[in-house]
This record gives sequence, C-alpha cells and structure tokens, in this order.
Amino acid sequence: MSIPTAVTTPSAPPTDLRDFADRLRPIILRLGRRVRREAQRAGLSALDAGLLTTIRYRAGIGVSALAELERMTRPAMSEHIRRLEEAGWIRREDPEADADQRRVGLLLTEEGNRALDTIRERHNDWLMTQLAALPVAEQQVLYAALGALAKLAEAGK
Repeated sequence: MSIPTAVTTPSAPPTDLRDFADRLRPIILRLGRRVRREAQRAGLSALDAGLLTTIRYRAGIGVSALAELERMTRPAMSEHIRRLEEAGWIRREDPEADADQRRVGLLLTEEGNRALDTIRERHNDWLMTQLAALPVAEQQVLYAALGALAKLAEAGK
C-alpha cells in the first residue's frame, strides 16, 4: 500500500471506502504517535494528558464517571488518579454538605493547568512547524478537511 504524498483534488467521492480507510488509518495513527511523543517530552503519558484534559473541561467529575468515560475499570482509574494527585496535577474537591459524601469530584491544580498548557504549546509548535513546511495548496486542503475530520473523530462516541 502506498501512502499519497502529493495533493490531489478528487472530482468525486472515493468509490472504494475500504481502500480509503486503509490509506487514512495509518496516517492518522502516525500523526497521533508524533503528537503523543511531544506530551511525553513534557513529562506526561498520553493517557495522563487525556485525563487532565477531561478533568479540566469536566471539573468536578468523579472517579467512577471518568473511568466509564475512558472505558477503564474503576480500580485502574483510581491508580491513575492517585499518580496524578501525587504529581500535584489534580486534587479532590470536598463534597457539599448536602451531597453524597462518598462522591468526590476531581479538579486540576494550577500545576496541572500549567502542565496541560505546556503540552498544548508543544503540540501546536510541532504541528505549526510541520504545516509551515507544506506548500500553501496542501495547507488549504488540510484546512478544508478540518470539519470532516472533526466529525470522524467524534463519530461513535
């Protein structure tokens, strides 16, 4: 299987979706690996970065809900949360007086926010460098595909 390297503007949608998927999948996987390496250089695993991102945007989420969202067992998630707490990136919020005292929400600390911001900067810096190396026509093709790629990323959630 060859991976396309030149910009082609198809006049019609692909007729062989299996071939299209077979070409697209390794490209997406390679891009994901390259971006994850940048997170590791910042001292976080891809899973840690993902958990911190979820906690940032769903402040107060509980361990069980986070485990379900990430399709992990609660004990496995509890171990990850313990490590993130020990690193100083998250903290547990105290439940309200009238709330279930067993349910403790998770919040990012300032240090956790800084770690996520560092990763985002590294990811963006790496990606901007790669995009800048492409001809403008290829940048435009990628920009035009953002909506479709976003739908693809969210499908089946």
